[in-house]
Amino acid sequence: MLRRVPSASMAAEPRSPLGLALDRVGDRWSLLVVESLLDGPRRFGEIADAVGGIAPNILAARLRRLEQAGIVVARPYEHRPVRLEYGLSVDGRELASAIRLLADWGGRHGDASEAARHDVCGTPLEARWWCPTCREALEEPPGEGSGGTVRL
Repeated sequence: MLRRVPSASMAAEPRSPLGLALDRVGDRWSLLVVESLLDGPRRFGEIADAVGGIAPNILAARLRRLEQAGIVVARPYEHRPVRLEYGLSVDGRELASAIRLLADWGGRHGDASEAARHDVCGTPLEARWWCPTCREALEEPPGEGSGGTVRL
């Protein structure tokens, strides 16, 4: 069986911002682990309970990978034996908006749940493209007739 090997020119191509993000958190378990930490630091067992269905070895591997990627920070809460509590780094906390958008999309397009709602009035929330410099909300996603473009 022949195996296709990427050419040198393919390997030298720069990754897209989305590709770079997926390199850091691009699997189901990693995103669920990050989501479990959005409300604050947790211990290993608490993360396992929050994520549900993840094997301990997979959770340990994801936590190590997320820590190496600078998304999660491990801090000892006990020294003998060493036991760790995991929290989000600044980069990890920045993922909150992306995770909430993805969860909202899943809620609107899945069977199990519905879109996030405003606590005060109950209206479904909408994500919008916003330019903080111009202080302008775009009605359509950039590049779809709005006159703007975005690099993903």
